[in-house]
Amino acid sequence: MINTDEFTIRLQKVIDYYGENASSFAEKIGVQRSSISHVLSGRNKPSLEFILKILSTYPDVELYWLLNGKGSFPSDEISNKETKVIENKISETTASNPDIENKPLEMILESKNENQGSKNKTIERIVIFYSDGTFKNYSN
Repeated sequence: MINTDEFTIRLQKVIDYYGENASSFAEKIGVQRSSISHVLSGRNKPSLEFILKILSTYPDVELYWLLNGKGSFPSDEISNKETKVIENKISETTASNPDIENKPLEMILESKNENQGSKNKTIERIVIFYSDGTFKNYSN
């Protein structure tokens, strides 16, 4: 169950982070100004539709953080720049080894780390984000 008081604090943090006021935030996510006011005052609990509108408008907001405070905001698990670097590395690896797509991720990481040799660089972690707001964390 959502703790409404804590949810309103997190919602206010999102509004402040993006430099919005309640009216402009309501307009951006496509709800009435009164909906924001009622949620912030604790009069109403947020609906699923309300939460989904926030998540679709502000992709840095993590579902689990918004609902129960677990996770982080802004999403600092991995930046867009780091995502591009990882995607490029994976593309390079798959291009040089076409059968790699059939290997589990752990095997890819092991072979990639072995190929780096004297560079003393290893992949610490890869995080894959899914469109439903969930993610999978792969660590060595």
